[in-house]
Amino acid sequence: MTYKEALAYLDGAQWFGAEPSLRRMEELLMKLGEPQKKLKFVHIAGTNGKGSCASMLASVLQSAGYKTALYTSPYLYRFSERMRVNGLEIGEDALCRQVEAVRAKAEAMDEHPTEFELMTAAAVLWFVEEGCEIAVMEAGLGGRFDATNALGTCECAVLMNIGLDHTGVLGTTRALIAGEKAGIMKAGAPAVAYEQDNEVLDVFRTRALEVGAQLRIADFGALRSEFDSLEGQVFTYRDRQYALSLLGAHQLRNAAVVIEAVEALRGRGWKISQDALEHGLYAAAWPGRFEYCADEPDFIVDGGHNPQCAEAVRESLLHYFPDRRRVLLLGVLRDKDYAAMASILAEAADEYVCTAPESERALGAEELARVLAPYGKSVTVCPSVQEAVYTAKEHASGDGMVCAFGSLYLAGSVRYELGMY
Repeated sequence: MTYKEALAYLDGAQWFGAEPSLRRMEELLMKLGEPQKKLKFVHIAGTNGKGSCASMLASVLQSAGYKTALYTSPYLYRFSERMRVNGLEIGEDALCRQVEAVRAKAEAMDEHPTEFELMTAAAVLWFVEEGCEIAVMEAGLGGRFDATNALGTCECAVLMNIGLDHTGVLGTTRALIAGEKAGIMKAGAPAVAYEQDNEVLDVFRTRALEVGAQLRIADFGALRSEFDSLEGQVFTYRDRQYALSLLGAHQLRNAAVVIEAVEALRGRGWKISQDALEHGLYAAAWPGRFEYCADEPDFIVDGGHNPQCAEAVRESLLHYFPDRRRVLLLGVLRDKDYAAMASILAEAADEYVCTAPESERALGAEELARVLAPYGKSVTVCPSVQEAVYTAKEHASGDGMVCAFGSLYLAGSVRYELGMY
């Protein structure tokens, strides 16, 4: 199997439409010899902040001396970004080897696994082959029936910020979505939650009581920003000081959750020194999340794609660039709440450049421009991401800056045009 054949096989499996169930994944793991039993892991679910939390926590565990795996989704530019060991992406030969092993078992199943189930199984095989001591696993969609939830009891379950996304699958209220995400909590394993309103936290508390999981909730009242610039942030949490290279107030809240998760892991016997925690947080990088990518003009890339992400980007733009002309390069998928995102971002936009992300689900640039027209600001439509990047930079020259936002598909393409790969 070549690398191209491996990717084609994974891509050929259906993603959506399969009955929500752990049955396929459990059967596949059984046929593979239950490799997950040779692996310890941290499980992360939520609507926003999962990837940032996973990246920070993996960095901390690596700094503590553990051989650490990281499984995230989706990717920005390369498929191999999904699977890393100590920060290094899976190589082509290794991916081919794992996909071939998974295919041999999947093809013998009455109900073929989905693309995400196949990928998750391949990742677990590679992590075990690499001798990883712990894996940080980000749930793909939901939690209760997500493929990652078939791996068994974790060392710690982490529940991030809950918002309205994938409502057709997970439910139309935050409480219903929280119920799906809370399905990752297991008996005997600690759980940590992002502080948010009681509509969500009550769901988490109820699930914790049902399964006998000890729940810790991050205390954002104990969080204080000490220094904040485009070069990074310094903050205190529970009277200890930390530094973070990731930008935005929302990343401080994500970091507080990570600190609580580290405390939970210490309670499970994991040896994570304060130095390892501090170094791991500072060393953590997570591309495409309010990422400063270029200067002359300043260029920010954010892959956010829902109203909560738009609120975080608006807050950060007004904070970091209060006196600058802000050019927003937007591209969205048609199945996202782009009208709400446009409304939220309007306060932070001086003009818009519209394009379509490279996806079959993309909203046309002209249609997006019509959504933005009522806000009374200049809107330029570009037929390609390449032209949109050039146009946005040109329009921001002088006293302006650019922020690309709306889709991870867009973020990956923009980073490529900026020479980030």
